[in-house]
Amino acid sequence: MTEEKVEVLILGSGPAGYTAAIYASRAGLKPVMYQGDQPGGQLTITNDVENFPGYPDGIQGPAMMEELRKQAERFGLDNRYGMATKVDFSTPLAHKVIIDENKEITAKAVIIATGASAKWLGLESEQRLNGMGVSACAVCDGFFYRGQEVVVVGAGDTACEEAHYLSKLCKKVTMLVRKDHFRASTIMQNRVMKTENIEVVFNAETVEVLGDSEVSGVKAKNNITGEEFVINATGFFVAIGHKPNTEIFKGWLDMDETGYLEVEKGTSKTNIDGVFASGDAMDKIYRQAVTAAGTGCMAALDAERYLAAFED
Repeated sequence: MTEEKVEVLILGSGPAGYTAAIYASRAGLKPVMYQGDQPGGQLTITNDVENFPGYPDGIQGPAMMEELRKQAERFGLDNRYGMATKVDFSTPLAHKVIIDENKEITAKAVIIATGASAKWLGLESEQRLNGMGVSACAVCDGFFYRGQEVVVVGAGDTACEEAHYLSKLCKKVTMLVRKDHFRASTIMQNRVMKTENIEVVFNAETVEVLGDSEVSGVKAKNNITGEEFVINATGFFVAIGHKPNTEIFKGWLDMDETGYLEVEKGTSKTNIDGVFASGDAMDKIYRQAVTAAGTGCMAALDAERYLAAFED
């Protein structure tokens, strides 16, 4: 196994990772980034991005991430392909991270920007039409379905929040709930049930998302009778949750019951000195590109101040 020592190691390459890289590079920290298994993060599978500041005409997700990459590399980011597979945070200023099980990086500071992955139903049609009517973020994409009919899948607070948000934009929202009841909190259930243009279909699950190049409808079935039916829709929103990509940090970093990293309030500091968390790996509330970028900035500034304190 090869070994290498670096000042700052950044794990992940979404808006949080690249923003951290921009700030760390400009501060002279010579950051090294490993991009992970999805270089550029979830925005690389997002078509139109219209809610990120600075793009008055909107921008394609992959194009935006390419611009962030170029900006970070302009200031000296050492950008590499590879994925962290194991960590050892037992020694201050000498945090060890194994990359692809064959390279050991020792870093004085580590910035985690590994993000979170949306949970999907696992349908071929769902993946084929991802970004062409299929989405896992109503706040990100709901704007494109103004005055249209959409379907939301899920039974928890997230699904109810997505449906309620979409109800303000769309002509009709149909919720497909797999069981005969919600898992959401009472207040969220009541909010959905009182919204006139939201129709809730219980005991229902998706069979197929219809459409060739874009969503044209959803085929679903009743779990009790087996009867299939088609819902006319141009948008299909999967709201069954997200899974933070934090598995390798278990046993080292504090996290909540669902795996989101916990940080000191108002900072990016984890329970391990010199290890900082940013983006969707620690944010289960907002999960937006702009908020991820903001926490990436925080992580780089926190890392800079941490290292400066030792130099002093």
